[in-house]
Amino acid sequence: MTKFRCTVCNWVYDESKQKKKFSSLPDSYICPVCGAPKSAFVPLSKITQKTSTNVADKIVKQLEAFNVKHIYGIPGESNLPIIDAIRRSKIKFILTRHEETAAFMASAHGKITDSLGVCISIAGPGSTNLITGLVDAATDRSPVLALAGQIPEIYLGSEAFQEIDQIELFQSFTEFAETISKPNQALKLTKTAIKNAYKKPGVSVLSTPTDILTENLPEKIFKPEIFQNPTFSNKNIKKAAQLINNSNKITILAGWGARHSSKLLLQLSQKLKAPIATTSRAKGVINETYKYSLGVLGSIGSIYAAKSIADSDLIIIIGSGFRQANLVPPNMKIIQIDNDSLKIGKTFNVDAGLLGDSDLILQKLVPLISNKQENKKFIENINKYKQEHLNEIEKESKDFSTPINPGFVIQALKNNINKNAIICVDVGDHTFWFYKKFICEGQKTFMSANMASMAFSLPASLSAQLDFPNKQVICITGDGGFGMLMADFTTAVREKLPIKVILFNDEKLKNIKKEQIRDGYPEFGVSFPNPNFAEFAKSCGGDGYRVINPKNLNNILKKAFQSKKPTIVEIMIDPNKMIRGVKKV
Repeated sequence: MTKFRCTVCNWVYDESKQKKKFSSLPDSYICPVCGAPKSAFVPLSKITQKTSTNVADKIVKQLEAFNVKHIYGIPGESNLPIIDAIRRSKIKFILTRHEETAAFMASAHGKITDSLGVCISIAGPGSTNLITGLVDAATDRSPVLALAGQIPEIYLGSEAFQEIDQIELFQSFTEFAETISKPNQALKLTKTAIKNAYKKPGVSVLSTPTDILTENLPEKIFKPEIFQNPTFSNKNIKKAAQLINNSNKITILAGWGARHSSKLLLQLSQKLKAPIATTSRAKGVINETYKYSLGVLGSIGSIYAAKSIADSDLIIIIGSGFRQANLVPPNMKIIQIDNDSLKIGKTFNVDAGLLGDSDLILQKLVPLISNKQENKKFIENINKYKQEHLNEIEKESKDFSTPINPGFVIQALKNNINKNAIICVDVGDHTFWFYKKFICEGQKTFMSANMASMAFSLPASLSAQLDFPNKQVICITGDGGFGMLMADFTTAVREKLPIKVILFNDEKLKNIKKEQIRDGYPEFGVSFPNPNFAEFAKSCGGDGYRVINPKNLNNILKKAFQSKKPTIVEIMIDPNKMIRGVKKV
């Protein structure tokens, strides 16, 4: 007996239940559910045939061999063979409420661990929902593989239900995007996709038609190759050392590419008595209480970092494309280290460009550097601005006004967050407060940097807690960004992930309000009628606190951080308190 599926509504005609052969039905037969004609039915066995070694199983086994531990996503008809293969594998499937969450989780996993993040979707809308998270991974160079479910290959090109051209959809921002159209392509394409995801790094997409996934595949999986550190050229190292030894006022800028080079960065700074700033992505790479730390450089950074750059005669840029050309005075000498040749000299001319891994190049460069005496006038000028900044932080830590000053929140967090915590930061006005005012002393920070996408921090915190179950994981977000994917707080509850969500609730898209004021527009279309987020947390099975009085914040944070449940601390923020001095209208 055979089953036949209606390709319009997916109702199944089961010959054993109907006690009548489908072939014996009259041509006038229609689907009892949607009215589709008999010709719309196809044998179910052609699409869902199972074997002990099918394509889906081998793809999952190949991912296991590459040490993939989690796959994030949503199941559906077009990816069920892979979902079932995951069920029988060592990989844990993390069900999300939205595919955007799954893609952000994969992106965050790549950023936090430098290993492959994998997400999965169904065809059609499931694939389109992945895009924001995948573009975040592409632009922030996080290694990600997306398994995009697809309608059966035999129907491609016939405008079938949920059919879209996935390759065309993803090709503009991916390193690799291909359809597995035959079983014998599956393992080679999976391996190629993974290698391409690691190469830049960036995003690879495999479109996986359902009927191909169920085909028999006896081939053996590939053994993973060891990914080597990039090679680099020694050509300009001596020139760079000479430039450094002949300069008196040097500032170091460390970017994402230097995130594993903390010790060498400090050695370089100590030898040169040189201030060291970081990009926003690299915040926390060095302890920001260090004597020569400048914090973050850029629009969400400190004024004394910009001052140091302006007063220098040489900048050493390590692991950053450094787009802030407006911060660099004319005739400034520049050394740039990056493992991407396209980034070196992209924004401005450099005096020495060193291509390769930051750690490997610094190992060669630091021994060639002479110890310098501190340029007191240079450092004192910077420290004057730095002290003004610290005084401002101290003042905000004692500001008990209501609605609550965002700066007060940042300092309360500073007093309660563990020094080895992972902090995932969303995009909004709170981003400026955090990156300017939170002084990292070992904490690692992660954000959607190049795309600056709202809603990143909740999925990122879920991913971080899965990867580091024994660490404190903090999600810093606003009511706007959190509201986009807040349903996935239930994912934290289901998976018993004790993330702490610090929610800045000013009932506005305050960063947009700020931009409207800056550009001379009236405030419009930026206010929300918010739910009680603390009560939402409790209704999901987590803990929730709403803070209106700043005097209660410290005790509530202590309770929240002691909780073993996912927790939301909703803080009612002054909607008119803006960090860049914009006056309210």
